[in-house]
Amino acid sequence: MPVDALSHLTRAPAGQPEGLLVLFHGRGADERDLFPLLDVLDPDRHLLGITPRGPLQLPPGGAHWYAVQEIGYPDPETFTDTYAVATSWLDDLAADAGIPAERTVLGGFSQGAVVTYALGLGADRPRPAGLIALSGFMPTVPGFSLELEPPLPRVVIGHGALDPVIPVEWSRRARELLGDVGADLTYRETPEMAHSIDPAFFRQLPAWLATTLDVGA
Repeated sequence: MPVDALSHLTRAPAGQPEGLLVLFHGRGADERDLFPLLDVLDPDRHLLGITPRGPLQLPPGGAHWYAVQEIGYPDPETFTDTYAVATSWLDDLAADAGIPAERTVLGGFSQGAVVTYALGLGADRPRPAGLIALSGFMPTVPGFSLELEPPLPRVVIGHGALDPVIPVEWSRRARELLGDVGADLTYRETPEMAHSIDPAFFRQLPAWLATTLDVGA
């Protein structure tokens, strides 16, 4: 599938890319939403940074990765179609850039975190070096399965304790599942925060990313 199968923004590295960083936006946003965070995570531009746009246009507007059916359980048809498009797009992107999965970190917020889990932990998918899942959940969809067997990527999970959109219990469940299989896991639950990204926690992630990909902090 062509790399332009998903509209996306590209943040070029300062020199030869030492890895790939892909961030997936949340429901109703677009590829511009998380683009500024590429420089927050990788301020010295060691990495090729990409922010794709979800392929669906659904109410109440903006771009979406799947139709919301029930929290934790994406609509099977739209999720399955997006998963097929996104896996092919990501694989072609990596091949064109000459960057293997083990030099790749995937991240996302809300629906984008769901996509991150799916692409990074889906059965028969190549394992990335790391995942950043903020305010999301591990999806349960007929015909789709996660493969939680070592070797696993390093994982960051962040969630607001007062999230009314995707309750924090979903990230607690992901923490338990990943912890049970020995994943290298960083977990942060932010008190008094709703459906958002904790800026204080996010500022700690450049060091995590540098360690994960062994690039300069």
